[in-house]
Amino acid sequence: MPNMIFYLMKNYRMEAASGSTILFLWSAMSNGLSIFGAFLSDSFMGRYLVISLGSFCSLLGMILLWLTAMIPQLTPPPCDRFTNVCSSATAGQLATLFSSFGLISIGAGCIRPCSIAFGADQLDNKENPNNESVLQSFFNWYYAATGLSTIIAFTAIVYVQDNLGWKVGFAIPAILMFFSALMFLVGSSQYVKVRASSSLFTGFVQVLVAAFRNRKLSLSHSSIEQYYHSDDSELQIPTVNLRCLNRACIITDPDRDVNPDGSASNPWRLCTVDQVESLKALLRVIPIWSTGIMMQINLNQNSFATLQANTMDRRIFNFELPAGSLNVFLVLTLTIWLTFYDRILLPLLAKFTGKQRGGPSPKVRIGIGLLIPIAARAMSAVVETIRRRTAIEEGLEDQPDGVVNMSVVWLLPPIILLGLAEAFNSIGQIEFYYSQFPKSMSSIAVAIFTFGTAMADMIGSGLVDVVDRVTSRGGQESWLSSNLNKGRLDDYYWLITVLSIINFVYFLVCCRSYGPTKDEKKERLLE
Repeated sequence: MPNMIFYLMKNYRMEAASGSTILFLWSAMSNGLSIFGAFLSDSFMGRYLVISLGSFCSLLGMILLWLTAMIPQLTPPPCDRFTNVCSSATAGQLATLFSSFGLISIGAGCIRPCSIAFGADQLDNKENPNNESVLQSFFNWYYAATGLSTIIAFTAIVYVQDNLGWKVGFAIPAILMFFSALMFLVGSSQYVKVRASSSLFTGFVQVLVAAFRNRKLSLSHSSIEQYYHSDDSELQIPTVNLRCLNRACIITDPDRDVNPDGSASNPWRLCTVDQVESLKALLRVIPIWSTGIMMQINLNQNSFATLQANTMDRRIFNFELPAGSLNVFLVLTLTIWLTFYDRILLPLLAKFTGKQRGGPSPKVRIGIGLLIPIAARAMSAVVETIRRRTAIEEGLEDQPDGVVNMSVVWLLPPIILLGLAEAFNSIGQIEFYYSQFPKSMSSIAVAIFTFGTAMADMIGSGLVDVVDRVTSRGGQESWLSSNLNKGRLDDYYWLITVLSIINFVYFLVCCRSYGPTKDEKKERLLE
């Protein structure tokens, strides 16, 4: 929720750095639990049941969060009007708040890795020659729909919270969540429900154990007959990448290793070629996956942008933009670009290149998405330098709530650039993982993307904490002070810029190491 930083600061008496850290950790838990949700869906319950469970948990969490605004005993009492003494939140009050965050995180962890894969299940048809085009279009429109819902949250919900208060502002999302869950369950009979397969994570561990046990086996003399594979498998021999894992699927003694029905007598000593290749696919994308962490750290600086907007002239024509609605421009940019890209730009590129999908490859889009934030954060640093200097010149250095004679429009260019960066990078990542993983790992493809967001939240939280502690040593004002006019948020933005440059260079190294993707190999063969 874009306004949550204000709720924590005003209703729970938190400092800006502490509130931002809590929001980072909340987001980290929501995204990190996606791995758990993917594990449940792919290995045990299936995507439909996991989404249903997530919807229920999210609804409970939203109701509990609404109750913190409805019941006065669940938040600290108002500050004394005469002494201006404020009470801190009690352990019980924080426990209630964090419980609501936890339930919402569990719900998000179940829904996020499964929803896009569940939608793809309804459309995926290998016999359709346009299957790849259909799926790519679905990914774009899924993200556009997500962007539309985020726009509503950044505008309508924020407006209600600012003007009607938290009671109504939290009640509306809870009601919307109820109808969302209800509509999903109503369509149950019409869905394509892919059954859960055997545990992927258990299979990964089995491959590692089997490869270690067979570490003394020679790979140079292995023939096709020596590799163990399923009867319905398209793969009969493993690839040469990460060859050390190939030992996990070598049959040393057919009578001992394989049962009469064709199953492995000991799956912790002999695995299928498919199991080995699934683990390889996951391990190979990890370096490129790790580059997305810095991208998400750039996107997760919204709390500071909201605080900046709160000190600036937010009038646009005759309308005063709520500070929490500032990031709607990020989502608007993402949504508009995706619509333009899918409906106009891609058909034009396909026409000129003669290819079915004429756009840049997923890896190229990931790279573009990593390059743009460098410019965005450099612009943020320059804008904050100007804003802070203006505040000091106007005598507002000791007035953290004072409004600077500077339009909030100055904050829009970097936010718009970040929206464009997310449109390239996020969808590029999901499509890249989805194309490189086998069908059985569809939910894992989305889960590792959201897990990367979780890692970004954790690292971002640690970065904020370290910067706050280091820069406030010796009684100095922290860079991330609640009073932005005394802090040095511009220096923090420059730090993010430098880290983004290093990350982009690291991405180029990872791409060179990864080599061509499956689709790139096919295109080269056709040429």
